[in-house]
Amino acid sequence: MRQEIHIEMISYLQIEKLTKSYGDRLLFSDITLGIGEGDRIGIVAQNGTGKTTLLNIIAGKEDCDSGTITLRNGIRIGYLEQTPSYPPELTVLQACFFSPNETVQVIAEYEQALVAGDNTRLEAALEQMDRLKAWDYEQRAKQILSKLNITRFDQPVGELSGGQIKRLALANVLITEPNLLILDEPTNHLDIEMTEWLEEYLNRGNTTLLMVTHDRYFLDRVCNEIIEIDNQTTYCYNGNFSYYLEKRQERLDVQNAETARARNLLRTELDWMRRQPQARGTKAKARVDAFYDLEAKARRRIDEGPVKLDVKSTYIGSKIFEAQYVSKSFDDLKILDNFYYNFARYEKMGIIGQNGTGKSTFIKMLIGEVAPDSGRFDIGETVRFGYYSQDGLQFKEGMKVIDAVREIAEEISLGDGRRLSASQFLQHFLFSPEKQHNYIYKLSGGEKRRLHLCTVLMRNPNFLVLDEPTNDLDITTLSVLEEYLRNFKGCVIVVSHDRYFMDKVVDHLLVFRGNAEIKDFPGNYTDYRLWRDARQQEERKAAEEQRRKQAVATPAPKKEQPAERKRLTFKERKELEELDALIPQLEAEKARLEVEMCSGTLTTDQLIAHSRRIEELIATLDDKGMRWLELSEIEG
Repeated sequence: MRQEIHIEMISYLQIEKLTKSYGDRLLFSDITLGIGEGDRIGIVAQNGTGKTTLLNIIAGKEDCDSGTITLRNGIRIGYLEQTPSYPPELTVLQACFFSPNETVQVIAEYEQALVAGDNTRLEAALEQMDRLKAWDYEQRAKQILSKLNITRFDQPVGELSGGQIKRLALANVLITEPNLLILDEPTNHLDIEMTEWLEEYLNRGNTTLLMVTHDRYFLDRVCNEIIEIDNQTTYCYNGNFSYYLEKRQERLDVQNAETARARNLLRTELDWMRRQPQARGTKAKARVDAFYDLEAKARRRIDEGPVKLDVKSTYIGSKIFEAQYVSKSFDDLKILDNFYYNFARYEKMGIIGQNGTGKSTFIKMLIGEVAPDSGRFDIGETVRFGYYSQDGLQFKEGMKVIDAVREIAEEISLGDGRRLSASQFLQHFLFSPEKQHNYIYKLSGGEKRRLHLCTVLMRNPNFLVLDEPTNDLDITTLSVLEEYLRNFKGCVIVVSHDRYFMDKVVDHLLVFRGNAEIKDFPGNYTDYRLWRDARQQEERKAAEEQRRKQAVATPAPKKEQPAERKRLTFKERKELEELDALIPQLEAEKARLEVEMCSGTLTTDQLIAHSRRIEELIATLDDKGMRWLELSEIEG
């Protein structure tokens, strides 16, 4: 049930006793939480526990079984779905006007009122256009799209990749500047620079935010509250991700201690229960009831912390691979240019860089899926690749989880004669025995990716090549994978935009800068970021010092040598003087017309004429302003 309240308050949204299940599977029960102005809430939970479902219910996309959601009157919500879609025939810019948000609706209403000549509708639309800052909507759209590396505004949506469509949808949500942002995995398909830009964007002003993300640095730097869903129950932590980790561990320590005590007491109580006669007296009933309460507490799982899974990989020799002067281009896009690299035994390398710089192409050439234009990859005879890719999710949906893994191997070697069954291996990657016998079609998107990861690791490779393994994986699974990779007795190459993951796993980076420029850096991502920032600061200081020295050393131009300095012609000087006078006049006229349009005193014909004249003035100011800049640069 959804309703609106008509009172002034800081609270934007209140959720009371929300419950949701699918068939006999309970996702969450009696969730109660409030979102107030300025709250930045991150939701943390394992895949399949209902994070996306919860966001869909709050955004009005799904119904709940029971409970209420109360919205503040007039609240504007922007929702980034996990898998957005648009009609393929729309252009990128048209898609920004396709979203059913309030700003787009007001723009449409304004244009319809202009065409219809309805003065009453037009006045109301003008007021709403001002309130929503809709006059510069298209300009804001282009700015944010450019930040997200979408620059072909006339490109059909049907030509975009899934990642580009997700970034287009993110831009659509941000453009309208809603009161409450609901974001489902906003950092998926963003490269590191885009993610850091989004962090800065969300940290400006007093943004109110509810989001699901696996990016732990993002959670730490953006959120001021973390909500964890665990065992169909929610736990709230008033702090960022670092605070959450600390307080969650305290909670688990207390819970584990209580569970351990309950199990010890249970042994005594169980012995007493077994010794009781079948016809128990009234005095014993309270103790019998207490026994069942105690049994329930004792059955509560104990969080044992990360379990070390020291899997023995297949033997790998000293020769791994050598990239021998490899070159690769796609039309004008250069990926590699005479690139040489000799990969060391047991090396754990991360590959980072902006989208489109060739990271995935590089690893596809390494494993033989793409041929280089020239040069070659010389790979050692003992190398046995395990390749995880975003497009590797190819399962028979009617198959059970356990059968998908058993098709590859019944067990995996831990060394020293120890072996782990397929079921035990799946359990380590958070597939409970019950979940293992589910059909694959019942799994969430994140659970399917986790299963794909298990099928790669069960092949017992000695060289793991992981292309964006962190997308759609929950934080708990990421922690398990990080622990696995740190103890992996083989080689690793990871392509990822997850900075936290890269910091914990890799010890060496290849930074793809575009146009076949690749930086070989010894260290993890944070090491590289600190080095890059320090270097940029030094370069700025050096450039400033150079400019200062040139200003001191360069003598004033001599009058007898005017030809050495480019000057305006008489005609150009006259044009510059005219522009100096004209541009302020045009700006003043534009400002006057805008004020008159908002006054409510104009007729419909006058409003239409003013609107058209403003469009002409904007175009003229753009042209005149550009010419003024050109002439000013010559004038110096």
